[in-house]
Amino acid sequence: MIDVTAIHQPVLLADCVALMTPALQREGAVAVDCTLGLAGHSTAFLKAAPQARLIGIDRDSEALALATERMRREGLADRFTPVHAAFDQLDQVLEDQGIERVDAVFMDLGLSSLQIDEADRGFSYSHDAPLDMRMDVSQELTAARILATYDAAQLTHIFKEYGEERFSRQIAREIVARRDRQPFTTTSQLNALVDEVVPQAHRPAGNPAKRVFQALRIEVNGELDKLASTLPQAANRLNVGGRLVVESYHSLEDKAVKSFMAQGLRIDAPADLPIVPPDAQPFFRELTRGAIKADEQEIASNPRSASVRLRAVEVSREIPARWRARFAETAEHPNPSARKVGTHHATRSNTRANRGERRTRRG
Repeated sequence: MIDVTAIHQPVLLADCVALMTPALQREGAVAVDCTLGLAGHSTAFLKAAPQARLIGIDRDSEALALATERMRREGLADRFTPVHAAFDQLDQVLEDQGIERVDAVFMDLGLSSLQIDEADRGFSYSHDAPLDMRMDVSQELTAARILATYDAAQLTHIFKEYGEERFSRQIAREIVARRDRQPFTTTSQLNALVDEVVPQAHRPAGNPAKRVFQALRIEVNGELDKLASTLPQAANRLNVGGRLVVESYHSLEDKAVKSFMAQGLRIDAPADLPIVPPDAQPFFRELTRGAIKADEQEIASNPRSASVRLRAVEVSREIPARWRARFAETAEHPNPSARKVGTHHATRSNTRANRGERRTRRG
């Protein structure tokens, strides 16, 4: 059995515990960790909130098994429920558990240490591995399949939008031009191509392929659509006084989280209205005053924390019905504009079609 404490160092752990646990200090309180990973954060939440129980969701079955064993060893198994699912299935998970409302929802959007350190997943550009990048290895779409089947316009779009890669068009064209002669199946092949295409004078710090790898990982796993769907599901499931706590690791994630939270932090009425009705008042209360970042000491001890942005809000009053309806619609259709681009990663409809199979597999 892998020693998870040796390979997993939770990011901003003390801050996350301080933000989550005030909502969990009552008998029967329920927390959800949508990105359980190796349960570093979740074990700390349960220890700091002895009256609470926690539902841990992860699409990586290996991580879920290790986290479950960790909970057993920590003596927390009786207050922990593991669920194999993607985090945008939050509503379905809670329905399956017979739970209407919860008190805190946590999301750590970074890759788990297990995924980064496992060579055969292909998440890292630092060593040669198959171009896989699946968080859930039961899905069909891989990075290699994207590079083999997407046309130049589709590849350009994901490299530009998800990786913010300046040379996305040139990289995409080269991939399409070369793949018939030699399919891209390993990380070293992709590294070599990007190294050839990106001019030395215009490279970011570090490996020039890191933006392309980020873009492929997001596309393989549908990460931004899943995030855009999960945030409103979480809000609609929180009790008054409940908390939503999210750690992001790149600008696109953080922008989505910040934008979502802002909807409930502002007055929902015209600026020139002389009196703001109670129903138009904000329904979120900001807990972090912007984003919390890792300090120099944490970055030195845990380099993966360098890019983290931690944001949190509390539901300050019952969310108005019109906003609940809006959130429900967004959860169902998180990013309609993406459908126009022509990329063909698994959409929410595909995810829903596979739910029966996944629930059977978990059963």
